[in-house]
Amino acid sequence: MSEFYNRALEMKDEFVQIRRHFHMNPERGLDLPKTVDYVMEQLKSWGYDPKPLGKGGVVATAGGKKPGKVIMLRGDMDALPMTEEADIPFASTNGFMHACGHDMHTTMLLGAAKMLKEKEDELEGTVKFMFQPGEEIFAGAQEMLNHGILENPKVDVALGLHVFSGDKLDVGNVYYGVGNLEASCDGFEITVHGKGSHGALPQMSIDPINVAAHIHTALQEIIAREVNPGATCVITVGQLLGGTANNIIPPTATLRGTVRSFSDEDRKLMVQRLPEVAENIAKAFRATAEVKWDYNIPALGCDETLTNEFLGYLKDMPEDVKFSPSWPITGSEDFALVSEKVPSAYMILGANVEGAILGQHHPKVQFHEDVMPIGMAIYAECAYNWLKNHK
Repeated sequence: MSEFYNRALEMKDEFVQIRRHFHMNPERGLDLPKTVDYVMEQLKSWGYDPKPLGKGGVVATAGGKKPGKVIMLRGDMDALPMTEEADIPFASTNGFMHACGHDMHTTMLLGAAKMLKEKEDELEGTVKFMFQPGEEIFAGAQEMLNHGILENPKVDVALGLHVFSGDKLDVGNVYYGVGNLEASCDGFEITVHGKGSHGALPQMSIDPINVAAHIHTALQEIIAREVNPGATCVITVGQLLGGTANNIIPPTATLRGTVRSFSDEDRKLMVQRLPEVAENIAKAFRATAEVKWDYNIPALGCDETLTNEFLGYLKDMPEDVKFSPSWPITGSEDFALVSEKVPSAYMILGANVEGAILGQHHPKVQFHEDVMPIGMAIYAECAYNWLKNHK
C-alpha cells in the first residue's frame, strides 16, 4: 500500500474541515484575499515560507536541500458566480459557489504539501506548489506565468488534478490523458451593427437581431460542412443579446460564445472562418459585424512519457483505485498554458456523490470527500518519486 495514501487517510478528517472552510467561503476570479490568507496560514503552520504571486496566486516550495530537478504541482482555488442549491450543512451563502471542485483541488494540494514537508529531507530536488486563481475566467494561469511561476527555481515538469462528477466518475475511478486531453477554447464576441426603428416599421430598419439569428445558424455550418467529420469541434453561442422592448428594433445585437477543438489545424480553420462568416452574413443584410476574441487557451497537452512514468509510481495505490485512459473532454482548462511550456500530466478523479450526480457548474452538484486522500497521495507519490528517479 502507498505510504502517502496511508498518511493521507490519517489526515483525512483534518483536511475535510479545511475543504469545508473553502467551500463555505468561496471567492472568484483573481480576487481571492480570504482564500489566499487561509492557504498561506496553513502552509506557514507546516514550516513553509509561501509567497503571494501576481493577483490572487500563492507559491511555495519544499525540498531544495539536495540538488535536483523541479516538479510543479498545481491546484486552482477560484469559485463561480452562482448561488449554491446543494443540500449540505456547509453550503456557501455568499452568492458564489465551488461548483467545479476547486475547493477540493486546493485542499488536496495542501495535503500533499504537508506530507512532502514531512519528507523534505528525503526530496532529491524541489517541489513547487502552484495555488492558482482565476481558472474559471481563463486568467489565473497566465497571471502566474507572467509573474514567473516557472522560474526561480526553473520548473522541469508539472502535474494537475481535477475532480469530476458525472457518468463513470465514482470515487476510485482515475482517468489520465495522453496527447490533447481537453479542448482549446477561444472566446468570441460578435457585435452586429444595424439600424433601429419602431417594430411596426421594419422597412425603415436594418434589423440586427434578424442578422444575428442568421449568423448563429451559419456558424454551425462551419462544423457541419467545413471541419473533417471525424474531428471533435464545437462552436457554441451562449449569449444572444439585443433590444430593450418588444416593439422596438434595436440598432445593435451581440452574440458571445466559444470555439473548441483538439487540433491546431481545426482551431485555425474555425478562428479564421468565424469572422468571415459573420461579416459576410451581416453584409448580405446591409449590416456590419465586428468580431473580437477575448481569450485563447490551447488544448491541454499531456506528455505520454511523463504520464506513463507517473502511472508507474502509483502502482501501490489501493486495488479499488482504478486508472484508465480518459475520453476526449471538450471542456477547457488553462493549465494548458503550463503544458505548452513544460512537459505536463493531468488526471481526473471521480468524485460522485450518490443522489447528486450532476455536471460541473450545476447549483446542486456535490463532490465526494473520500476522493481527497487519493488526490493528495497522487500529488505526493508522483512528486517524490519523479525527483528520486531524475536526481
